[in-house]
Amino acid sequence: MEIASKLHTIDWIILSVTLIFIVAYGTYVTRKNANVSDYIKGGNDTKWWTIGLSVMATQASAITFLSTPGQAFHSGMGFVQFYFGLPIAMVIICVVFIPIYHKLKVYTAYEFLEGRFDLKTRSLAAILFLVQRGLAAGITIFAPAIILSAVLGWDLLTLNIIIGFLVIIYTVSGGTKAVNVTQKQQMIIIFIGMLIAFFMIMSQLPENITFTNALEIAGASNKMEVLDFSFDLSNRYTVWTGILGGTFLMLSYFGTDQSQVQRYLSGKSVRESQLGLIFNGLLKVPMQFFILLIGVMVFVFYQFNPAPLNFNPTANEEVVKTKYAQEYKQLEQEHIAIETRKKALFLDGFQIDEKQKIQELNAKDLVLKEKSKAIIDKVDEENTLDKIESNDKDYVFIHFILNNLPRGLIGLLLAVILSAAMSSTASELNALASTTAMDLYKRNIKKEKSEAHFVKASKWFTLAWGIIAISVACIANLFDNLIQLVNIIGSIFYGNVLGIFLLAFFIKFVKGNAVFVAALITQTIIIGVYFLDWLPYLWLNLLGCVLVMAIAIIIQTILPKKTNLKLSEV
Repeated sequence: MEIASKLHTIDWIILSVTLIFIVAYGTYVTRKNANVSDYIKGGNDTKWWTIGLSVMATQASAITFLSTPGQAFHSGMGFVQFYFGLPIAMVIICVVFIPIYHKLKVYTAYEFLEGRFDLKTRSLAAILFLVQRGLAAGITIFAPAIILSAVLGWDLLTLNIIIGFLVIIYTVSGGTKAVNVTQKQQMIIIFIGMLIAFFMIMSQLPENITFTNALEIAGASNKMEVLDFSFDLSNRYTVWTGILGGTFLMLSYFGTDQSQVQRYLSGKSVRESQLGLIFNGLLKVPMQFFILLIGVMVFVFYQFNPAPLNFNPTANEEVVKTKYAQEYKQLEQEHIAIETRKKALFLDGFQIDEKQKIQELNAKDLVLKEKSKAIIDKVDEENTLDKIESNDKDYVFIHFILNNLPRGLIGLLLAVILSAAMSSTASELNALASTTAMDLYKRNIKKEKSEAHFVKASKWFTLAWGIIAISVACIANLFDNLIQLVNIIGSIFYGNVLGIFLLAFFIKFVKGNAVFVAALITQTIIIGVYFLDWLPYLWLNLLGCVLVMAIAIIIQTILPKKTNLKLSEV
């Protein structure tokens, strides 16, 4: 049966009505933005709950609802440690960043850097943001395109263009206020959808398997190991990487990334902005824990129900057409045999003495999955037409939705994932356009221009960045896991930018030339460290921040006179 046939009329209606409503609503309620303040800062009348939901929706892209359950399915609950630094970062931003931004009445975070340092430092920070966020925007379009490609059988190129332009319509029309008001609706849809998904998974487990039994079964396969206190740098997710690296990443993201700063710059007051961020800090970690738990429960569900050797339907379809079909079929049969043995162990619930057997079966199954991926990669190398992805983490949750949920709920869950994609992409395009218009275009043109001119320019920049993001989406691939890819891209740039801001806030004797040179050196080093794979990516945030601050201080201390010369002399 073709996957698209799993969508019934009611699914299409729910999916279409939800997406059309969001685009139409966002376009209609924000159609009269006459000046730059209205378009970029939303008229400064946003309430704290709107800010909180908007901040959360900006971070919670489709990648969150595609990749996070798949991450938990394969690796367990440990990924939640990534978010441990978020509440700490929210408090620091509320105390330090927000009062300064509101006092200076800035349109963008980088505007502050010119007053503290100089134009070139402001421009460099803005460009670093534009590079990393432009890449990330492409990935957030690519993520839902994967889903619809599996559901509809359409090619990814067409879907990237359709999704990108859906977002462009209301973001160009309404600016920041359009993003804010639509994100409220999107987060409501997301919360409802994820709760329904969780209860549907639990309802489809065998009658004698309670929630406690399900947790025990997951625990037997090491999926419930939430905390890792080890100091092993080869472990990506530990308590320490979450608290240290995670805090610096979240400080950079929420404090200096215009896609987030723009959300709370639209606040009615400092207090409204602060309450919005605290609301996000309190709710975000439990929300991520819950989404990971959904992934773990999907894992438990597949202990009692048949699961494919690889969750990517395209990969399975392509392999059976090749000379590797028989070899792949043999792996599938061995996989089914392991599933059958595990199911027999779990039928009477979970017994502690069965844990060793379960782990041995899981280890054997993992070997089979790696062999299947090797075959898919061989087929991909020989296929010159289309990319065939062996990594199936991002297909796990969508496979469950399409094959196990009743009519109507499939449409709702697809609407959840696409709503998340649209909300995150809209914030990114809005921020990319604002930064380009205010930090590069407006600051570097000689003649005075009207408010209407800059509103028009911001709209054109939104369209341009939308086209760039669609182009990035068209050449993207799944990498290891989409949610990790976005965080890796951010980690390469965020530490450096955060260090620039901390120098601006706290190290008053350091001047612009020293910071500018230090930032260029630091960015080069961080890119090198990442590609040489010397550190887990979360530590790049801490390293980048410390490096740029240390290098700038050294330059300013050793060469105080020279660093005050013109850039051409430096």
